[in-house]
Amino acid sequence: MEEIAFEVQGSSSEPYKVVFVKTPSNQLSAYCSCPAGQNGQYCKHRFTILDGVSKGIVSNNEDQVMVVKSWLRDTNLESALVKMRELEKESNNIKKALASAKKDVAKAMRG
Repeated sequence: MEEIAFEVQGSSSEPYKVVFVKTPSNQLSAYCSCPAGQNGQYCKHRFTILDGVSKGIVSNNEDQVMVVKSWLRDTNLESALVKMRELEKESNNIKKALASAKKDVAKAMRG
């Protein structure tokens, strides 16, 4: 099992600890000490690192961001992220279409 930990400056005065663990069976887990991460919710600190971005990292291991990003390939987490991003894109398209439809309804109401 391999593990890489980062300290990331978030909204708290104290940095959050973000930990990535890769198992020999190519499973990848990610943990963050921020409130969202501790509650098992979406946490931008983990996603930023998985995207290969080192912004906010205050520990001296920014170079390991690319190692973590490489760990993502062919894991359970990668397929879940792909699905989530596809749905986010679909959701954004639906929101745009809904906004346009609302404008059309407002125009139709005015005659």
